[in-house]
Amino acid sequence: MVFEEIQHIVYRDILEKLPSHLTYHNLEHTNYVLSRAIYLAEKTGITAKEMELLKLAALFHDTGFIDNPKDHEEKGCKIAEGYLSKDYSKEDLEKIYGMIMATKIPQSPTNDLENILADADLEYLGTDLFEQIGETLFIELKHFNPNFTERAWDELQLVFMEKHHYHTKYCQVNREPKKQENLLKVKKRLGLD
Repeated sequence: MVFEEIQHIVYRDILEKLPSHLTYHNLEHTNYVLSRAIYLAEKTGITAKEMELLKLAALFHDTGFIDNPKDHEEKGCKIAEGYLSKDYSKEDLEKIYGMIMATKIPQSPTNDLENILADADLEYLGTDLFEQIGETLFIELKHFNPNFTERAWDELQLVFMEKHHYHTKYCQVNREPKKQENLLKVKKRLGLD
């Protein structure tokens, strides 16, 4: 099967069926990560085969949310195996699983492809979309914890962003400065500037 066929099936079978309270981990997020992964890969320079595997990993990286947010990366690997094992070698599948697992927090990618997908997943931290995308995650987290406040969210973001670092050279140069600006906004809201 070609990527577009697999993408259509996964959208239909999984991503379009994700619960509506997943305002961040949803089809829109998957599309965003997929587009960012392709963009970063083009900046990095990878083979056509690697690009295919990267796109598949991006497609499946949050499919595990269909069951439960807990351990969704591991579940996403199992789901990917179910869809891909007939058409891809064990070696290719291992690469896809590695990329999916590289998105698990705290991120610990071990190669270029894993670096790309890890950065694509959190690239928004260093963009003008930071507040808009962050709001969708806040709403999702609030669904699971109705007492979750905006202040608690900013405190969580502060700790997360101070620990986070980009793995690709492109994001280190082109996203890190904006991420620091966004971090400053969070600090200001918390009265820590």
